[in-house]
Amino acid sequence: MTFATIETEADLRGGVEILCAREPAFAKVYAATGLPPLRRKPGGLAGLLEIITYQMISLSAAAAIWQRVEEKLAPFDAQMMAELDDSTYLACGLSRPKIRTIRAVLADINQSKLTLPDFKTAENSKIFSRLTDIKGIGPWSAHIYLLTHLGRIDIWPVGDLALQESAKMLFDLKTRPSEKQMHEMAKPWQPWRAAAARLLWSHYRLVRLEGGTL
Repeated sequence: MTFATIETEADLRGGVEILCAREPAFAKVYAATGLPPLRRKPGGLAGLLEIITYQMISLSAAAAIWQRVEEKLAPFDAQMMAELDDSTYLACGLSRPKIRTIRAVLADINQSKLTLPDFKTAENSKIFSRLTDIKGIGPWSAHIYLLTHLGRIDIWPVGDLALQESAKMLFDLKTRPSEKQMHEMAKPWQPWRAAAARLLWSHYRLVRLEGGTL
């Protein structure tokens, strides 16, 4: 089975233009920021390790840690990595909870309980369920893997704080929307919610990080 994905800027542009026709606020974001970044990355073990690294810490700190992980451990091999002691991971800057999550992933791969290449032909719900079954991988991480590493077009990371804050600002809400409210507001954007997420991330960067306005 194959699933619709965003692979190229042309794919993304098609989704963005559909969203802009449906939602005037998105048209304003698009006019101000241009086409959002594609945000596609390789999947597999490397992709999952990168997401685990980026969980719950600042982007700058995560980027520095991930660079050390790549320098010390790439190319990533589950069997080899399982044999490393914790000191190797700690030297990269990874916390002990993240090391435990990584070891859980490696154990599942080495025991053939987790076969990441099979995700390319699996349904979103099955991938989400399988990933969140692993202790230390929550909904946000599973959504980001689906969106950036597999490119699925209708992924909507409702728990992403930057998305919530961007939605609050863009739609002039009094408070940051809850996950339930995020689900509801995005229904009209199906099946292009992953493109909507990219637009909102661009809006967040413009307003919060660059001090710009629409």
